[in-house]
Amino acid sequence: MTLLLEGVDKFMSKKWFISALSCVISIIISQALLGQEALPKAPGITAKSWILIDANTGFVITENNADIALPPASLVKMMTTHIASNQISRGMIDEFENVTISDNAWAKGGAKTDGSTMFLNPRSQVSIIDLIRGIIIQSGNDAAIALAEHISGNEESFSVLMNQTARDIGMSNTFFTNSTGLPADEMRSSARDLSILARAIVQGDPDHYAIYSEKYFQHNNINQPNRNRLLWRDSAVDGLKTGHTQAAGYCLVASAIRNDMRLISVVLGAPSAEIRTRQSQKLLTYGFRHFNTKKVYTAGDLVKENAKVWFGKENFVDIVVADDVTLTFPKRAEELLTAKIIIDEQLNAPLMAGQEVGRLQVSLTEKHLIDIAIVSEKDVPQSGLLARIFDWIVLFLTKIMS
Repeated sequence: MTLLLEGVDKFMSKKWFISALSCVISIIISQALLGQEALPKAPGITAKSWILIDANTGFVITENNADIALPPASLVKMMTTHIASNQISRGMIDEFENVTISDNAWAKGGAKTDGSTMFLNPRSQVSIIDLIRGIIIQSGNDAAIALAEHISGNEESFSVLMNQTARDIGMSNTFFTNSTGLPADEMRSSARDLSILARAIVQGDPDHYAIYSEKYFQHNNINQPNRNRLLWRDSAVDGLKTGHTQAAGYCLVASAIRNDMRLISVVLGAPSAEIRTRQSQKLLTYGFRHFNTKKVYTAGDLVKENAKVWFGKENFVDIVVADDVTLTFPKRAEELLTAKIIIDEQLNAPLMAGQEVGRLQVSLTEKHLIDIAIVSEKDVPQSGLLARIFDWIVLFLTKIMS
């Protein structure tokens, strides 16, 4: 009986060992695959085109048909207010100065039209800041035309400014012909370009970005709600803009912030206002649930100690990160991040503090996330003539022997 029990114990020990080993192997395989299979598949979106990015890093979390050219509808108005905000910040216009509402603005975008309107009265005086609110919150075509005319004289000239601004911020698949997004044959943009514009607004228009979260605006005793339904459904959402025409379908650029992580979603060509809202919420939820944005290096962090310097009064210099490095990556995948340091083959004095001497590349498995400069931590002056001759001889002999 004793021998039998010992045999059972050995058998059970073997089973336990095999089971434990299987668990360990499973964990190792899971970790190895984390970079590729770290998160559930991105949600399917009912729309023609979409994209989800991190506003801080610009990292694309998920996308589909993000570069196809589509009618942008009232999303065009984001560029109209972006230009106005830029001109206010530069002192070119004052947000409290009055604009005379032209007959043209009233005729094309006023109360008698079927489009979105601020209900401006022709030849009335309205402040620029109220026009900006009327464009952002009420999507007023009349307000957009009046603002464009005030800045550039007419919509045609303002469109030239819009297209120049688009090029300046990297919108490569966009062409504007008016300030409103009202249908025009040549008008086009893409989900990626509109995410670039939204990011420029979030980062570059802090004084006016808060307007995108306002739920109501009243003008001429008419109180209108913001058309972005997500402002009522998700407290993290604070912008940006809806759009709709028959050709464009239902569109929404949305932004939300949770725990210092800000995401921007763009949905173009959804079949209804409710669907564009739900699909945008789905994208934002996916991004927040499965991704992190984190600072992995701070400017000045040491990446290589005592790098060899030739012909200098000092023989070594520390190499540091030039700027803060913030990355977006799947949750639980941080330990799979790898950093590759590439230093110039030969560092020769004189070196100046902050001078680029190589690159730092950070990757997640095989995907490159960032490639940035690394720099000399301090000045390294050139050495005297005899010391430089000695270094030259050493280098010469080293190359011969190698």
